[in-house]
Amino acid sequence: MKFFLCVMGMVMIVEGLPYFAFPGRMKEMVKIIAGQDNAKLRRFGFILMAAGLGVVYAAMRAA
Repeated sequence: MKFFLCVMGMVMIVEGLPYFAFPGRMKEMVKIIAGQDNAKLRRFGFILMAAGLGVVYAAMRAA
């Protein structure tokens, strides 16, 4: 559980960093994302999840 909470905290840091560092650019990005169709966003989300799973798998195999 300790490891899971540590990972969740790191994800929150990484997710929050662009909003802290570049708030104006993030507003522009949110407008662009809001204009995309659902299928495109779903495909992009799936690709990100698959890439994340690949990174986790590779990291666990290396350790």
